[in-house]
Amino acid sequence: MGENEAGLPNTSLQGKKMAYQKVNADQRGPGHSHYLDNDDLQATALDLEWDMEKELEEPGFDQFQLDSTENQNLENSETVDLSLDSIQPATSPKGRFQRLQEEPDYATRYTRSAPKNNHCNFCRLLKILCMAIILFIFGILIGYYAHENCPSNATSSGTIDLQLYQEILKTIQAEDIKKSFRNLVQLYKSEDDMEISKEIKTQWTSLGLEDIQFVNYSVLLNLPGPFPSSVTLSSSGQCFYPNGQPCSEARKHSSQDLLYSYAAYSAKGTLEAEVIDVSYGNADDLKRIKKMKNVTNQIALLKLGKLPLLYKLSLLEKAGFGGVLLYIDPCDLPKTANLSYDTFMVSLNPGGDPSTPGYPSINGSFRENRSNLTSLLVQPISASLVAKLISSPNDRTENGVCSPLELPNNEERIINMQVQTVTKFKTVTNVVGYLKGLTSPDRYIIVGSHHHTAYSYSRQEWASSTAIITAFIRSLMLRVKRGWRPNRSIVFCSWGGTAFGNIGSYEWGEDFKKVLQKNVVAYVSLHSPIRGNLSLYSVASPSLQQLVAEKNNFNCSRRTPCPDTNVSSVQIQGDANYFINHLGVPTLQFAYEDIKVLQGPSFLSEALFPNHATKIEEMDPFFSLHETITKLSGEVILQIANEPVLPFNALDIAIEVQNSLKGNQPNTHQLLAQATRLRDSAELFQSDEMRPANDPKERVPVRVRMLNDILQDMEKSFLVQQVPPGFYRNILYHLDEKTSQFSILLEAWEHSKSLASNETLQEAVSEVLHSINSAQVYFKTGLDVFESVLVGKN
Repeated sequence: MGENEAGLPNTSLQGKKMAYQKVNADQRGPGHSHYLDNDDLQATALDLEWDMEKELEEPGFDQFQLDSTENQNLENSETVDLSLDSIQPATSPKGRFQRLQEEPDYATRYTRSAPKNNHCNFCRLLKILCMAIILFIFGILIGYYAHENCPSNATSSGTIDLQLYQEILKTIQAEDIKKSFRNLVQLYKSEDDMEISKEIKTQWTSLGLEDIQFVNYSVLLNLPGPFPSSVTLSSSGQCFYPNGQPCSEARKHSSQDLLYSYAAYSAKGTLEAEVIDVSYGNADDLKRIKKMKNVTNQIALLKLGKLPLLYKLSLLEKAGFGGVLLYIDPCDLPKTANLSYDTFMVSLNPGGDPSTPGYPSINGSFRENRSNLTSLLVQPISASLVAKLISSPNDRTENGVCSPLELPNNEERIINMQVQTVTKFKTVTNVVGYLKGLTSPDRYIIVGSHHHTAYSYSRQEWASSTAIITAFIRSLMLRVKRGWRPNRSIVFCSWGGTAFGNIGSYEWGEDFKKVLQKNVVAYVSLHSPIRGNLSLYSVASPSLQQLVAEKNNFNCSRRTPCPDTNVSSVQIQGDANYFINHLGVPTLQFAYEDIKVLQGPSFLSEALFPNHATKIEEMDPFFSLHETITKLSGEVILQIANEPVLPFNALDIAIEVQNSLKGNQPNTHQLLAQATRLRDSAELFQSDEMRPANDPKERVPVRVRMLNDILQDMEKSFLVQQVPPGFYRNILYHLDEKTSQFSILLEAWEHSKSLASNETLQEAVSEVLHSINSAQVYFKTGLDVFESVLVGKN
């Protein structure tokens, strides 16, 4: 180095600073990084310094073009030696060379000449750079296509679940359901209710279902008397049984069906009075009739349908009538249904054991003396008997047009009606089996069918219901035996006493009410699944409508197109009643129905006709409809029982509320404003909580559990305390498909027309307002809880 100094020419560069300074490992500025204090790093820096010195001594670095401020030019020469003493150590820790900001003309003063092998180095660098770019692009393409071909966790999980469901459901076969149906039908003649229950338990046990129990309740049943009820014309003395047969002829050919043509829990006795045609018995009909006649202690000729029977009977009782002859007008039935001579049964029991209203019929419970639930003598009769009472021909169809049955206003008919019933305490048995869940065993999906009660009508639809639930259990347990379990528990229930007012399900619900209120997630009804063979008819809570509609559309796409795949929330018959109206549990039901029945008056299904096994097999000879109902219901059950986030839709409830307030209803401006706030809260809840929870990458188990607790209780806000008889307490359910408004508002509006005060209407509006407000507060509180948990974790 000393020799290089001696040989350095005396130029104007002396005393000047170079454009770059060499970094000395021993000299650091005050702002240096503490990571550089390490001895290893110091040694590394010294090594790098030595490497750079060798680089500067190489031939490629031995020439510089120097331009002085005095424009002195130095010729380029390969023999010129450069001194490195003028390169001072830099104080920056960021690199070995630092640009000096105080030398603005550094670029013109020190310019390095091109090295001899510049072209070769450039080519080599260019090749390396091109290769690096190609590899980089290739890596990006591999990553992109790998990401596209490998689904996300959500997609993978969803695909696996769907495959699992299909594997379970594909084992459901129509032939197995048919065999089970025929075996069950052989038992219905038994006088012992326990025999059918034992057979069901034996079947379920053989399939591997665990923890199957008999749950018995001693309840008050209203049964037919020893002889059929009768109707006698006072003018001629002719006596007829409910099916229209003369009493003298029917004694020779007595039928069990005649005994069971009665109204359970009706008043009993004899009444002779004038028959007054009240048509369907709505408020307008009664208002019109009361203007023409005195109706006190008279007998009303009443058509079934359009409104709940209990509601119409309450209006007749309030008006002062003493008796009711109940019938179904043939014009309200499909042309293929010839029921003119058929008798039927109805129950006047709103639900449960009448002797223990609101509490379970367990040992030690107080029993009320309630042999009848109305002061009216109620007797169902056939359309053929009505035709005889009004002196009309049985066939009232002319040129393809059906003429409704009606009694001329100017004619008087005096009859004597005799109603015979017997009240007894009997045991009703429920069969309950459990499949315990894996991760959330304390959350239940209840699947409900019903079985024949020996003391009721010998109809066969219960066999369809029981055969379907048994078929699903069979397919499910095949998978369970291979080690799989659903996340939530599934409870299979076969209810007893359904025909008398859903007694078995009500008593069980009242018995376990506290547990069920907290733990039941959903109820899937299999009540009367085959009522026709033309149209798939689905009913679901608003929160489940989207899920059910998806199954409907899929089924219709792979089969013949369905005439109507809309899903509605309407009142239905069967044991779902308690879970909808007292627990606020989301509920769904698939069934096949005749289109004409759906287009006709509602509530005709309140009549229980003696459907024989041959009738069921005529509607579904290959049991393909049974198989479809089993698979549709089964897939929904599996999704609700197994998906991490319950497949419920909060926003659909808010939309249903807004739709229920459409129309020209009075005094609804406050309701509309509150419904808008409910929708805003539901939308926020849906986007902020439900969307992230459905993404496995954002899913937090604690938050998912909290979310599911909110989802399963959403409908409880819409349970009101006081409703007209026969109306649902859950106001999210409409009377039928033809009405979209809140049923209690419609009834209150009709009721207020005949009153000077609108107090009844105001009470109904207040009930609805409080329900909507409660739901809005529920969603908002849920959002606040989630936000608090999130802040607490942060």
